Amino acid sequence: QVQLVESGGGLVQAGGSLRLSCAASGRAFSNYKMGWFRQAPGKEREFVAAFSWNDNTYYADSVKGRFTISRDNPKTTMYLQMNSLKPEDTAVYYCAARRAGAIHYITNNYDYWGQGTQVTVSS
Repeated sequence: QVQLVESGGGLVQAGGSLRLSCAASGRAFSNYKMGWFRQAPGKEREFVAAFSWNDNTYYADSVKGRFTISRDNPKTTMYLQMNSLKPEDTAVYYCAARRAGAIHYITNNYDYWGQGTQVTVSS
């Protein structure tokens, strides 16, 4: 079992920055890799960023160059630094954990999800 808790969302003006955090815990946590997704009103949940199994990083084209995924040394907290935010980045952001070998950008490959944190970017 893996538990995930996000924090750090809020309201920001276009061009501003936010940093999201995801605290992970659980006995099987070391067997999983982490990622970020988001879901805007009326839209499907979409991939944002993730770690690969050799610790490379992947990003959706829409956030590449603006968002950075990272984690602390014990690898128990993951972050998403979001810069140059746009109104179209407005969504509920979720952190998630997937099992070994699962493709990083497919929502259904993630077994555990946090409760989500709202990010609103005003124009």
